[in-house]
Amino acid sequence: SILDFTEKRDEEDFEEKKAIKKRIKELKFLDSKIAQNLSIFLSSFRVPYEEIKMMILEVDETHLAESMIQNLIKHLPDQEQLNSLSQFKSEFNNLCEPEQFAVVMSNVKRLRPRLSAILFKLQFEEQVNNIKPDIMAVSTACEEIKKSKSFSKLLELVLLMGNYMNAGSRNAQTFGFNLSSLCKLRDTKSADQKTTLLHFLVEICEEKYPDILNFVDDLEHLDKASKVSVETLEKNLKQMGRQLQQLEKDLETFPPPEDLHDKFVTKMSSFVISAKVQHEKLSKLLENMERLYQSIMEYYAIDVKKVSVEDFFSDLSNFRTTFMQAIKENIKKREAEEKEKRARIAKELAEKERFERQQKKKRLLEMKTEGDETGVMDSLLEALQSGAAFRDRRKRTPKPKDIRQSLSPLSQRPVLKVCNHENQKVPLTESSRSHYNINCNSTRTPAAKELNYNLDTHTSTGRIKAVEKKEACNMESNRKKEMELPGSGSKSELAPEVEALLARLRAL
Repeated sequence: SILDFTEKRDEEDFEEKKAIKKRIKELKFLDSKIAQNLSIFLSSFRVPYEEIKMMILEVDETHLAESMIQNLIKHLPDQEQLNSLSQFKSEFNNLCEPEQFAVVMSNVKRLRPRLSAILFKLQFEEQVNNIKPDIMAVSTACEEIKKSKSFSKLLELVLLMGNYMNAGSRNAQTFGFNLSSLCKLRDTKSADQKTTLLHFLVEICEEKYPDILNFVDDLEHLDKASKVSVETLEKNLKQMGRQLQQLEKDLETFPPPEDLHDKFVTKMSSFVISAKVQHEKLSKLLENMERLYQSIMEYYAIDVKKVSVEDFFSDLSNFRTTFMQAIKENIKKREAEEKEKRARIAKELAEKERFERQQKKKRLLEMKTEGDETGVMDSLLEALQSGAAFRDRRKRTPKPKDIRQSLSPLSQRPVLKVCNHENQKVPLTESSRSHYNINCNSTRTPAAKELNYNLDTHTSTGRIKAVEKKEACNMESNRKKEMELPGSGSKSELAPEVEALLARLRAL
């Protein structure tokens, strides 16, 4: 069952641990802690002991790794213990694995110095690659700062701006300033808090002194130089020199090889020669770097004891970074302003076009209304002058009414209509023509007044008929005259209502 299997597995683990403890207890000469560390090391590499020995004797860099050499140096027993292992060679098979490995390694003469030299050889190229670029970065940065004309012009412009801002104060007409003050330009803001002195400086350079902007490219090694520690460089280079000296001493006192596979002296001797050459080159580069650094610090009147190389280059690198950032921010600001300007212009054009369309539409409506009114007025005036308007009204036949009802003192037109109706039945006589001729030179208003007077004073039927005949004659005469002379009627011949209508139309 599962329970039985678990119990059996636990028993096996317990027995295995017990056996390990027993073997550790049965150690002949190694310390238990050293034996345990060696056991862990051997289990991680899984390489036969003799092969590890041959790698060390032959200085086989293809198979030897830094981690392997470092672990061996760390976990191997000291040289005295290794020398005393020879008495256990006959009991090799009865020893535990760590002790067996220690017995094999004891056959290598001066094992620990040998391992240290091999580790130095494996790490030497990496050390050179770490030291040399840092030295070159600082040296190149010093030369760039001193040779850059654009950077000198920038400092001159900053000094000019500072003297202008400090005019009238005790700091006016200053001859120079500390380079660390360059980073403070971003902290000086305008009155409206919308821009800084650094952004203003960038804007001035872009508009009037574009050559100054080239200092960003001139000082391209500032960033790398700001991360270099001169103290660390000097320390590493001195450590390298000490290791080379120690290796030379070891090679001088190294015993002759007893094994044909032992190539340590041969390989390490050639390595020392090439390593010393590279070390001398690095030392000269470091001296040149320090000389350039001293020169640039004196050029800008900076105390070397107060300002380190890291601080000096860090200040300049930070200023260069913020300067480039200010350039980008100014570009974004101009783009935003241009975009806002285009939007504002587009909005104004749209409003202007909309206003023009409204005005055009309004003018078209006014022109249409004016044209309609003008056409109506022209047609009405033409109809009134030609008499067509009156002819249309005369053609309508009104309903017959009682003459007495129509002869009301408050109405005049019904009487005229009745007269017209009677005019169709009564023929025109000579006497009526003569009467028409008498009244044709007078206006219609007196005639109407006379008619009203007659209607008010004469109530007899005979007189009414006489008036009707007289009015009928007048209307017939007017119609004939209009037919003979169309449009020749004067304003005096028109009715008062027509005159009033014409006056209103002319006023429009």
